[in-house]
Amino acid sequence: MAARWVVLGLLAACLASAAKESVLNMCMDAKHHKTQPGPEGALHGQCVLWKDNACCTANTSMEAHQDQSYLYSFNWDHCGVMPDKCKQHFIQDTCLYECSPNLGPWIQQADTSWRRERILNVPLCKEDCELWWEDCKDAITCKENWHKGWNWTSGTNQCPRGSMCQPFKYVFPQPADLCEKIWSNSYKYTLEHRGGGRCIQMWFDPANGNPNVAVAKYYAENGRDGSPAPWAVLLLLPPALLSLL
Repeated sequence: MAARWVVLGLLAACLASAAKESVLNMCMDAKHHKTQPGPEGALHGQCVLWKDNACCTANTSMEAHQDQSYLYSFNWDHCGVMPDKCKQHFIQDTCLYECSPNLGPWIQQADTSWRRERILNVPLCKEDCELWWEDCKDAITCKENWHKGWNWTSGTNQCPRGSMCQPFKYVFPQPADLCEKIWSNSYKYTLEHRGGGRCIQMWFDPANGNPNVAVAKYYAENGRDGSPAPWAVLLLLPPALLSLL
């Protein structure tokens, strides 16, 4: 009997390790993502950070820089022209979402017509969130949650009737409000700093490697990925395997 439990323990450990590894280099099942990450030497502009290993194509990276691209027909300028210093953060946000293969620990099922998976509560570095807010605080918008509630009758997003265009700093009084609310909690504001290995960086120097690789590994190994399915399978294994031993 003892030998059986030793075998089961080894099998569970192997499966747990495989489950963790599976989320460390993956692309989500969404509208424009590749099925598997890999090199993309022709990535454009701000998306070039992920050229060595990307979930986006060169064409997707080009479209990420357009004011109104075919990716989602989303118009950044729905309340007037968005300042360039603000827009660069939304471009970087799009590049991270479309290109990063290191978001696996935070991928969740999504019940929408245009994607099967989404990210939820990705721990964003303090500097990334606060710089995003600082550069966008005087930009104008009419909505807090940009994922839903728009008027799409024209084919692109327009402010819903009764809404009012106002500066970001009134719609999002604090950096956490912007980073967490604008995309339905895709991101989570943290007090963790860049380079600490505990938060995802939107911005980094690719010459020094991708710091988000270590961050994804940390959260996968510490069981804080919010994806209980692999562990539920492990709990069911002992009775099934015992019957075979």
